[in-house]
Amino acid sequence: LPDKALLKFALICFSSMACENVMYAWSGVYFYKAVHASKVTATAGFVIFMIAVTIGRFSGDHLVNKWGIKRVIQNSAILIVAGFAVVVGLPYNIPVLLGYALIGFGVSCIVPLVLSAAGRSKSMSGGPAIAAVSTVGYLGFLLVPPVVGFIAQAANLRWAFAAISLLGLVILWMTTKMHDDE
Repeated sequence: LPDKALLKFALICFSSMACENVMYAWSGVYFYKAVHASKVTATAGFVIFMIAVTIGRFSGDHLVNKWGIKRVIQNSAILIVAGFAVVVGLPYNIPVLLGYALIGFGVSCIVPLVLSAAGRSKSMSGGPAIAAVSTVGYLGFLLVPPVVGFIAQAANLRWAFAAISLLGLVILWMTTKMHDDE
């Protein structure tokens, strides 16, 4: 498990991987059920999300060199929150497509950056630090998508996505605990 110095990275990783897997597992269902779009449009939404993730990952190094890791993660968290806000607040084809793109750009760089920062930890050696942070991250990847289903059954899928948007705020909050040189 991560020590106290790595806890912020673990929570960021948990939140980002949870948001990413929610999109893998629920983006098509959301489009189909909450937006009442066709299956083709729902598939297009997932493809747009994945394209945004890919573009974000390829541009991540450039952004880190320009702004630094902390600022990139902060901006990524803002994109996640904004994306979910658009998706939940404007459940129509074009806004949801835009929201999916924002979420994709948001989640694209966070995990690689956090694992890189964990590997440079001063409190643990690199391998165990990365393993500890990624273990907590994968818990988010595995546990949160079923929670979306429970919330959707209790309320609806829009409320479930609204709840998941709070993970973007967790990421934003945890970056306030980071130092600029991490």
